[in-house]
Amino acid sequence: MSVLALDQVFRGAGAKITAALAARYRDLDIAEECFAEACARAAQVWPKNGVPGDGAAWLYRTADRCALDALRRRATRERLAPNPQPPQPTVEDAMVDDGNLIPDERLRLIFVCCHPAVAPDARAALTLRLVCGLSVSEIARAFLLPEPTLAQRLVRAKRKISDAGVPFEIPGPDAWPERLDAVMSTVEIAYSKAHEDAAGAGPHADFSTDMLALTRVLADLLPQEPEVLALAAVLHFAEARRPARLDEHGAMVPLSEQDPMLWNRQLIEEGKYYLRRAARLEGQGARILQAAIHAAWCERESLSVAAPWKAVLYLYDALMDIRDDSIVRLNRAVALAEVAGVRAALIEVEELDKDAMASFLPYHAVRADLLRRAGDVEAAREAYDAALALGPASAERLWLERQVAAVRH
Repeated sequence: MSVLALDQVFRGAGAKITAALAARYRDLDIAEECFAEACARAAQVWPKNGVPGDGAAWLYRTADRCALDALRRRATRERLAPNPQPPQPTVEDAMVDDGNLIPDERLRLIFVCCHPAVAPDARAALTLRLVCGLSVSEIARAFLLPEPTLAQRLVRAKRKISDAGVPFEIPGPDAWPERLDAVMSTVEIAYSKAHEDAAGAGPHADFSTDMLALTRVLADLLPQEPEVLALAAVLHFAEARRPARLDEHGAMVPLSEQDPMLWNRQLIEEGKYYLRRAARLEGQGARILQAAIHAAWCERESLSVAAPWKAVLYLYDALMDIRDDSIVRLNRAVALAEVAGVRAALIEVEELDKDAMASFLPYHAVRADLLRRAGDVEAAREAYDAALALGPASAERLWLERQVAAVRH
């Protein structure tokens, strides 16, 4: 029971505790190391003494004491003040006081970690690691990067923050624009980690509702930013379809096969509201088109209505003029197969960088489906096996296993 309790606290508050420690001590490594030490101590103490009433508070205070001890040891080694005092109270300290120890200040901390001193290509990655608690391998897969490359970026980002003496303050509105793109990328990727598990049973399942709520806060903070409004629309549309993502056996249901009558129409209407607001503003970018693609699907009211493949392909063509990357090309290929035929789509997919896409499960699933439909059964089996080898969640695994069984028969 204590192990389960620790896992629940870790998943629910771990990222917030780590972020609060980083804000307090201005040291990302100490924050991560001391939170890990607190968890290790909990694993030893809780089975003997029982689970504390407020597990998050226990972990925070234990990690906080660990951080102070680490600073004292560091000071002694470096022949500085032998016994440094705790830092002066800051805004961040108010976020972790005893009255409300670990409140949900995740959006503020995302803004903190997306500091312009950090290289642009590392800001979202650093935030996902620190604030959202994603592993290095998870972040590397999200960015289609080799894990060592991503790890080096994180090390450089931490060193930059340390060497430059970057303050972990909550920025004012004038500092938001230069951090905004990294903030939105963080929200997108965090939500995708929840969305990739159709059953909502994975370790990051809570991100779906958390990130949906954050987009609403962002939209209220920045009502004249079209990309922020479009991001809110995307997540509302995506979350609206969640009730139809599993069949009666617990297998994933592809978007084109989902029953629109099961979708949450209130969330769809909220998504449309955000998209309309975004469309009226200048400075529209890629997220507007992404939201429009989701909106095209959400116009479907039942399975008897034809899937909007032509509209979706048109929007992906426009999106590629703004954001031409491998994931956009892969998604476009799915629509292209329905409009121009499987062969045309397969040519596009085979031109993608196989090494970069090797750890991206949807790539193997799409490629396998196209190969199967093109009649190349053996290659389709290999592609399905490659997808299964990446360890998909249960709902996705069940769907893939069905496809493999169909190919083998």
